[in-house]
Amino acid sequence: MSQRPWFQLSDEPAVDSPSLLVYRDRVEGNLRLMVTVAGGVERLRPHVKTHKVPQIVRAQLAQGITRFKCATIAEAGMTAAAGAPDVLLAYQPVGPNIPRLAALAARFPATRFSALVDDITIAESIARRFDAAGLSIELLLDLDIGMHRSGIEPDQRARQLYASLLGRRGVKPGGLHAYDGHLRDRDPGARRAQCDAAFEAVSALADRLTEDGLPVPRIVAGGSPTFPFHAARPGVECSPGTTVYWDAGYGALPDLPFLPAALVLTRVVSRPGGSRVCLDLGHKAVASENPHPRVALFAPASEEVLECRFVGHSEEHLVIETPHARALAVGDCLYGIPWHICPTVALHAEAHVVAGGQVVERWPIDARARRLGV
Repeated sequence: MSQRPWFQLSDEPAVDSPSLLVYRDRVEGNLRLMVTVAGGVERLRPHVKTHKVPQIVRAQLAQGITRFKCATIAEAGMTAAAGAPDVLLAYQPVGPNIPRLAALAARFPATRFSALVDDITIAESIARRFDAAGLSIELLLDLDIGMHRSGIEPDQRARQLYASLLGRRGVKPGGLHAYDGHLRDRDPGARRAQCDAAFEAVSALADRLTEDGLPVPRIVAGGSPTFPFHAARPGVECSPGTTVYWDAGYGALPDLPFLPAALVLTRVVSRPGGSRVCLDLGHKAVASENPHPRVALFAPASEEVLECRFVGHSEEHLVIETPHARALAVGDCLYGIPWHICPTVALHAEAHVVAGGQVVERWPIDARARRLGV
């Protein structure tokens, strides 16, 4: 009798589709590997945007990780409620999110919150709100080092903005933040060289600020693809996120040995004819912001990727053409690794946690919400 693939459920008939499956043993292995790559827990500030659940925050706390990074007020609240002592909102709060962040800081006094800023007007607004509440928050300067999505160039204007935080009531200068998510070259040597070149401006700015007599208590840098390179820099906090679950997109990078730990379960819902197969894996179940393939499907009862072509994707349906269509009956299950796991997780209300080939519990994905209490 052939052995089931590592991902196949023994209780498959009892599990709805489409579903998000999280494999507990693999998650635990990825968490341990994150600590190893970082050279210890002191260098880690993992991002919670991938998993969005308190169970994984608590698992990281149990390993000694105390610093976390998030992208939304809801993620910050979830992380603080899980017991995290240090939470960085890696997003410049604007509009109502400024009073919401202050309310969160008041609600969780045992958690040290910080946030990003790249605009003097927003820095002043944050300062006024926190000072009025009798609070103070550290603000990290968000630097644009090539992604051109947010942040300020690490030049004289950045220097002036950072200096303006010193002595201002309600805020404190908290250091520098630099995200290099645009660096994804499959060649590790090329990616390392690009990462080093981009980081030079960050290091130079930190030196100038120190020469100006300004405190730079921390530098938070990178994401998952550049995690090993920043881990080699003394004093830099590393912020991998996808590493906890991994996905098909980053799985193409040969130097990162993390394992896929979150899959989607889908079923054949129709056989239109010929080589076409329709699955219940629509836009609502797997992230669709990237071109196809948006998921790497495993062949039935195999750890090999299914040979197929994606020909249609809508809210509830994914249509593929495959030479193996005759081997698939309506109702059959397929498993797949999402190309981008973070937004895929956000599409699911709960994760089915798998251990020993069975679903053993379900985790509500709390922080997919826009609002959690605050």
